[in-house]
Amino acid sequence: MSKISKRLTVRMPTAAEDKAITAAAKSDLDAQPLTPKQLNAMVPIRALRGRPKSENKKLLVSVRYSPEVVAYFKSTGEGWQSRMDGVLRQYVARHLRST
Repeated sequence: MSKISKRLTVRMPTAAEDKAITAAAKSDLDAQPLTPKQLNAMVPIRALRGRPKSENKKLLVSVRYSPEVVAYFKSTGEGWQSRMDGVLRQYVARHLRST
């Protein structure tokens, strides 16, 4: 039984074939090569994924609050952590002014 290679081989075009392919691509008005300006404007898709970076970076900390405090803020609905942060910011601002 003969062994047949299952590995695909890639054959690169000759210089003449490459020239013909390039000429055909350039003649297609819908498939023009990108300009240097367009190439420089490209960004990796990885950079576009996820939530935009916040200008106001916050620190991740582990804090323990009274159950009634957490229950109150949770009862105010979605965004309760941001509201809690707002209350603490007001407290800090008020106490910084008084010192």
